Amino acid sequence: MTGDVQQPRGRRLSSWTTRRWLRVGVAASLIVLTLLGATGAWVMGRSQSISNNLTDVRSPSLSTAFRLETALVNQETGIRGYGLTGTAEFLAPYRQGIADQKTYTRSLGETLHGDRARTNDLKSVQDAVDTWQTEIAEPVAAAPPGSPSPLTAERLANGKAAFDEIRKALANQQERLRADRVQARADLQSTVTLRNWVFGTIALLIVVLAALVFEGLRRGINRPLDQLGADARIISAGDFDHPITPTGPADLRRLSGEIESMRRRLVRELAFAEEARLRLDAQAADLQRSNAELEQFAYVASHDLQEPLRKVSSFTQLLQRRYGGQLDERADQYIDFAVDGANRMQTLISDLLNFSRVGRVHNAQQSIDLNKTLKETLSALSVAVEETGATITHDPLPDLVADPSQMAMLWQNLIGNAVKFRRPETAPKIHITAAPEAGLWRFTVTDNGIGIPPEYAEKIFVIFQRLHTKDTYSGSGIGLAMCKKIVEFHGGTITIDPDYRDGARIVFTLAPEPPQIPGPSAAPDATRPEAEQAR
Repeated sequence: MTGDVQQPRGRRLSSWTTRRWLRVGVAASLIVLTLLGATGAWVMGRSQSISNNLTDVRSPSLSTAFRLETALVNQETGIRGYGLTGTAEFLAPYRQGIADQKTYTRSLGETLHGDRARTNDLKSVQDAVDTWQTEIAEPVAAAPPGSPSPLTAERLANGKAAFDEIRKALANQQERLRADRVQARADLQSTVTLRNWVFGTIALLIVVLAALVFEGLRRGINRPLDQLGADARIISAGDFDHPITPTGPADLRRLSGEIESMRRRLVRELAFAEEARLRLDAQAADLQRSNAELEQFAYVASHDLQEPLRKVSSFTQLLQRRYGGQLDERADQYIDFAVDGANRMQTLISDLLNFSRVGRVHNAQQSIDLNKTLKETLSALSVAVEETGATITHDPLPDLVADPSQMAMLWQNLIGNAVKFRRPETAPKIHITAAPEAGLWRFTVTDNGIGIPPEYAEKIFVIFQRLHTKDTYSGSGIGLAMCKKIVEFHGGTITIDPDYRDGARIVFTLAPEPPQIPGPSAAPDATRPEAEQAR
């Protein structure tokens, strides 16, 4: 039964959010502080009231009562001296006593206003004084000065009893006023003690409330946040399997739960990404191995086919020279087809061999002057340039770290294509530019030839792809594919400018230094005998 009772209470408390805890805590603190403040204000008011009563009523009343007694004693002394001696000088203290009596009586009446008991005491004193003054003092003072009379002596003898009544009333009044002052002092002392206790309690409760607030914040907010931060740091350090434990109020637990859900989803995504990466690595390895085998096959095929193809070409040419014209016309045509096919095959295989050697044999990276490389390329193409009347200009070209042979092949293919694909009856004009761009060098080769349609922008860089028949333009269709391989090997890209319509404009980029890409480990050039490679 105990567990059944405590469990709902735990669920109810655990459903409170940080905002609710703060609201309840602040409200409770304000209520307690308000009550304590009201109590402190009441105690302060009470102590001030008692202090004012003591200083403004009780002490002045008692001292005024003493002065009143003195004034009455002066009256009695003056009347007694005048009655015994008949000397008029004794009436001065009497008359002064009457004036003081009126002053002190009025002062006591004003001070004791509202205090019926003390007012009654004052009235008793006043009645006794009035009786004594009417029966004794005034008749004695009305007697003519001179020698005392027997009637005056008799009045003085009776006046002693009347004045004793005054003394008795004064004593009662002073005793009660003294008791009132003592009681007021005692009340003030007890009120001050209560005030000190109240304010000490207030200070202690403020300290306790502050400690409770700080401890509540530490346990309810700081500790859960610290735990959440520690878990997050562990996860951010790479331990994604570390669980996040929800602690603290309901909203912080919800936050921890959401982060935990995010962690689990991240773990699933990472597992999926890791699996995909492993598959991609395996595919990349298979692709790299396949590419290496294809490159090796292309090299071996092109290299090993050189010798038998050379024999076929040599013997078909020999057959053409020796038996040309001796057979019928169709036989001569067949021989011409064989010679042409052998020559074209020899050209294709030679170009394929050069294509497969990019990055393998031709990979001597060094600092070169592209102006000098371009000049050497133009010298090699001088015959074609002179025959077509081509004009070739260029901007100052930079120095790069590259393979000289590949750069020469790049210029030779680009400029050779610009010269070959010229407009009929129009001299080729070719201009080369170079400018830095985003950490690379951007080059353009612009001509005024027949141009390249934009829809063939990707096709022209594929090996053996041709846009024209071999009868219209000669070639193997491998030149721009080789240019793309050279440019990409040196960390750049190559494309055509689709917006240029007055010819063709090839745009390519080169890195100041080519990326460090390790070549295939099983290069055929490194494993074949030097004599066989030299064939």
